Amino acid sequence: MSRIDESRPFIPVGIAVLTVSDTRTLADDKSGQTLADRITEAGHVLVDRAIVTDDKALIADRVLGWSKDERIDVVITTGGTGFTGRDVTPEALEPIFEKRMDGFSEVFHRISYDKIGTSTIQSRATGGVVNATFVFVLPGSPGACKDAWDGIIKAQLDYRHMPCNFVEIMPRLDEHLRRGGKG
Repeated sequence: MSRIDESRPFIPVGIAVLTVSDTRTLADDKSGQTLADRITEAGHVLVDRAIVTDDKALIADRVLGWSKDERIDVVITTGGTGFTGRDVTPEALEPIFEKRMDGFSEVFHRISYDKIGTSTIQSRATGGVVNATFVFVLPGSPGACKDAWDGIIKAQLDYRHMPCNFVEIMPRLDEHLRRGGKG
């Protein structure tokens, strides 16, 4: 069963938040603000926050840039995971994933189902690793951001979370590159 091991130290990680929207600004971005608040409340460092339009190249470029920033361990995007013509965040990011995180989507939908029922199928939430940086792709609603952070991401970004967590494996995400391998 999962638990917090209080004998282990809390290790803050650097996180960037990207809102994907054609209409939002930082002043009215409730989902991005929800994530920013939860990140700092948990003791992590909000390294950067931005908004880009629903454009595959812009989304991928921003995430790739952040994935090369040594201060950033995690990128969380919000928005663009639906089925409308402008929803392109999964198409922008899944091609650059070095490893997919299928379990994230599955657990997200499990949590979401308990709150909104079958409407959860209207989200294409996903996750993966880009340049040794964890990337979580969330829907654009504040409720979905709360569910993903509170139900999954917060625990996995806490080094004290047992039996395992993402923080303890962060130093090994690029070990294949340090050894000269190709994957």
